Amino acid sequence: MPELPEVEVVRRGLARWVRGRTITSVDVLDPRSIRRHALGPEDFAGNLEQATVLDVVRRGKFLWMPLALDGAPAHETGTGVALMAHLGMSGQLLMQDPEVPDEKHLKVRLRLSHTDGMPEQLRFVDQRIFGGLFVTSLVPTADGGPGGLGESPLPEIAAEAAHIARDPLDPHFSFEDFYRKLRSRRTGLKRALLDQGIISGIGNIYADEALWRARLHYARATDTLRRADAARLVEAARDVMNDALAAGGTSFDSLYVNVNGDSGYFARSLDAYGRTGQACRRCAEAGLAGVIKREQFMNRSSHTCPVCQPRPRNGRW
Repeated sequence: MPELPEVEVVRRGLARWVRGRTITSVDVLDPRSIRRHALGPEDFAGNLEQATVLDVVRRGKFLWMPLALDGAPAHETGTGVALMAHLGMSGQLLMQDPEVPDEKHLKVRLRLSHTDGMPEQLRFVDQRIFGGLFVTSLVPTADGGPGGLGESPLPEIAAEAAHIARDPLDPHFSFEDFYRKLRSRRTGLKRALLDQGIISGIGNIYADEALWRARLHYARATDTLRRADAARLVEAARDVMNDALAAGGTSFDSLYVNVNGDSGYFARSLDAYGRTGQACRRCAEAGLAGVIKREQFMNRSSHTCPVCQPRPRNGRW
């Protein structure tokens, strides 16, 4: 499943192409891809046609496009409606010109107002049909800050994302809030990183990478974590995500592409995840014999170096 850097790659691409443009028509080619829109295809299309896209916003892995309805100017806000996109395992949002043949797994097509030099169709393509689109309400943010990362952020958030914490790339991320929540839990560190109520946007891959960079074991008890350790971990998570963004995201699956159809290449630079049995790069540079180890964790796996990420004696899962 795409993680935060992949979704941010998509957000940046979409923002470039769709902000300020009006949705002129909607084709729902497979109703399964709008199943989260309970009122069905006609209502879905009716909500979107003639709406103007104000922005493209992301919090964690949630992505939405606030809309101005009924022909309102794009600078007007407070309409309280957005198009939500959930990429699932294989969802793609692609900008295409009309003459480009339909993709094999095209599910939804949005036609956009003409703008010179810009593709006129936004296509949602999804082979595995775990993702989808739906129209949702926007609600005020709990802290009064922007709902998420966007070009012109508003103090509104998609209702489905209102329960999750801010992510490390959000300029309004609060380390103090994160550390307070972390210390109040009696759980293992990686389990806490995957808890979207504590910090959002970190999935299995980037949790392993951030923990490796911070030299922390995934079973470290959260209530024993010192402030300096927590700060180092947040900085490691932010750094690894920014590195992934620079490379265009992490692609293990050819189904994942960004909005223009280009895969990311950060998988080539991973230090822990997927490197079972290989030498730990940090240990190798220091002349140590650390080897990346894979262990079962929450029906998935964790990758650590036993030498530079030693397991704590009183660790928790």
